[in-house]
Amino acid sequence: MRIVFLSDLKPLLSAIAAQMDLYIPKNAGTHYVYDRYDPSADVPVEVNHIRVCTPSKEFLFPLRELAAVFPEPLEPKEIEPFAVFGLKDCDLRSIEILDKVFAEKEFEDPFYVKRREKMFIISSDCSDPADSCFCNVLNGRPFAQSGFDLNVSKVKGGFVVEAGSLKGEELLKTNSELFSKAGDDVLAERQAQRAETQKQLEQNNADLKFDAPVNEIVENGQDSDIFDQEATTCVECQACTRVCPTCHCFYLYDTKKDDYFSKMKMWDSCMRIAYAEVAGGANPRKILGDRLRHRFMHKFSYFLERYGVDMCVGCGRCVDAEAGDVDIRAVLKKLNEEFEREGKNKAKVGK
Repeated sequence: MRIVFLSDLKPLLSAIAAQMDLYIPKNAGTHYVYDRYDPSADVPVEVNHIRVCTPSKEFLFPLRELAAVFPEPLEPKEIEPFAVFGLKDCDLRSIEILDKVFAEKEFEDPFYVKRREKMFIISSDCSDPADSCFCNVLNGRPFAQSGFDLNVSKVKGGFVVEAGSLKGEELLKTNSELFSKAGDDVLAERQAQRAETQKQLEQNNADLKFDAPVNEIVENGQDSDIFDQEATTCVECQACTRVCPTCHCFYLYDTKKDDYFSKMKMWDSCMRIAYAEVAGGANPRKILGDRLRHRFMHKFSYFLERYGVDMCVGCGRCVDAEAGDVDIRAVLKKLNEEFEREGKNKAKVGK
């Protein structure tokens, strides 16, 4: 795929916005949020140095949407093409995870699939990850590896733009007058910056090392008291699952209108006390520690068993959003320490 050099980002974004709605990161002080791009606005466009605080799933899996109506059937409404700029590697990996859930042939969600087909992804490199980021621990990188149409890397004097799909290649071709050749010097600079950011991530997470694959550690600790202990500070705000880019649970509820019934679809959270409640009021996960345990088992065991990948991308959003100070990294470290102790005890018994 083609790699080119761009001196000014705004003409490229304006060219994209002329074809479709475009959403770009907006600096909100301590974090970034997404805002619709206005080509006529005289404001500078910047590359977000870190992932946006809100999850990318909002573009594909809305917080609340109409799923069905009766008596007339509901067909997916026509989705216009749209583009999102500034997604990071963790976001792209999370979309791949959502694809496994909502685009699975036997259980395909037509609403999700329509949006996914119309989405144009412009990713960008991370340059200053937060202390909460731990993507490198879960095979992530501070730069996109796949899953993008275009990727933008900021370098001195401009940007390196790389096509990652036929759609991206076509856009570069259509707007070829905006670009010049990406010389070896800028490519070397991009590589050096990526290596430096990777080094920063590894230093930040130097103490987050495991003695076995994460799924084995979590499965081994399934009956551990650690979950009950960690849950003592949880306030059930559910922020961990709301900001998570891979959590995809939802519930359906019926509403009555004047001349029809509608079924609404809305995000749900496994940390909510009534999440697992069944008819008659029985609840197998009434205890908060059990709900925390289930969250970890789903992230690192159940999903891996079914789809072959972890359901955590290490974006750290849950760490930043937690009101109850439940840090997913701290829980994993404690489970690993327990795993290590048990291994040593077994070794002693074996002797």
